[in-house]
Amino acid sequence: MLIRQLGQVPYLPTYEAMQAFTAGREASTPDELWLCEHPPVFTQGLAGLADHLLMPGDIPVVQTNRGGQVTFHGPGQVMAYPLINLQQAGYYVKEYVYKLEESVIRTLAHFGVTGHRVTGAPGIYVRLNDPFSHAALTGPANPTNPFKGLGKISALGIKVSRHCTYHGVALNVAMDLEPFDRINPCGYAGLKTVDLSTIGVETTWDEVAQVLAEQLDARL
Repeated sequence: MLIRQLGQVPYLPTYEAMQAFTAGREASTPDELWLCEHPPVFTQGLAGLADHLLMPGDIPVVQTNRGGQVTFHGPGQVMAYPLINLQQAGYYVKEYVYKLEESVIRTLAHFGVTGHRVTGAPGIYVRLNDPFSHAALTGPANPTNPFKGLGKISALGIKVSRHCTYHGVALNVAMDLEPFDRINPCGYAGLKTVDLSTIGVETTWDEVAQVLAEQLDARL
């Protein structure tokens, strides 16, 4: 898989470039992984509801064709866009999503943080009271608040066209988290969003991007 470090790039041209790359793929086209960060932007998925966008203010909103609801991208967040031919890779979408999430979990583990899946809510979460605890989440989810005691540190949204993937996964490193208060993140009112910095991990965007790229490359 060819890994491309794009630096900080505007969201919309990157989205359009992913679409063009995918539309122009041939059977011999190598898979790629694009790593970047974006200036502040809200992106709305296909299932996105307008009432989850509470108060965008001066931050632009871009409609996309990925799955999921509204989320925020900004400086200090690693964006990983795997452009994978699933048919040639030999696995299905459900396994692809699992591999993305597992790559984030292993990246967090590299920094001593335990990431968790929440059933029915794609992405990765951490315990707010002890993000370094290795204990698994136990018991049934709270029916009124399945995210009680948790913060979301990684969002996931993908598109598959002709068996080929684009969009991908976001991992929060050291961001201005205030814009997440202007939306219901991923469609969940009151869901707290965190980054590695706020839970006590001192690292750099470059280091996290490198570790995440290695994990994705190993699994995809």
